Amino acid sequence: MNERDKVVENNLALVHACCKRFKNRGIEYDELFSAGCVGLVKAVNKFNPDLNLRLSTYAVPVILGEIKRLFRDGGTVKVSRSLKELSLKINRETQAFQDEFGRSPTVLELSKRLSVDEDKIADAINSARYPISLTNSYEDDENRQIDLPTDDIMDKLTERLALSEVINLLSFDDKKIIELRYFKYRTQSETAKVLNMTQVQVSRREKKILTFMREKLSV
Repeated sequence: MNERDKVVENNLALVHACCKRFKNRGIEYDELFSAGCVGLVKAVNKFNPDLNLRLSTYAVPVILGEIKRLFRDGGTVKVSRSLKELSLKINRETQAFQDEFGRSPTVLELSKRLSVDEDKIADAINSARYPISLTNSYEDDENRQIDLPTDDIMDKLTERLALSEVINLLSFDDKKIIELRYFKYRTQSETAKVLNMTQVQVSRREKKILTFMREKLSV
């Protein structure tokens, strides 16, 4: 397993956390999870550490976007003819690569060999199966599905992590407003007195801060 695949596998809890927000809304959990994994793969492929964000903060909006797209598309994953054809090409190229190098190719390697964008490669692979391998080959050559459970506490920790990362992007004064208003439960007037501001100034600044945070945490 290459480094990219390890990163994807290590962040599956993010997908589960996002999927659980949409449970019992008319779409099977497996479909939600599959769409969420597409988002995770895309996030990992495009993540830039220079953005001064953790992967979790960057990935959550992308994962949610893919899940929400599933609802907009009517709850089914629509696979175009071109995507199906690309999937067949990938299968042939994968087999050729395995015969030549004795291992499976990465998405990047397939992209270069087929001259196709990495995101399209990922979409084509995901149109035929889950975006990451959920089966493991044992010595008896039987493929068994790997159980990937996640506890509710992990979901809460994941969400708190994403929120914490966004708060860390705020200026000192903005962090203080959020701390007083949402962690110490002070009113706007009380917050204004502590920060030597007016209630109106706190209200306006708070709205801007919350708008910024929503943009970072949601689609």
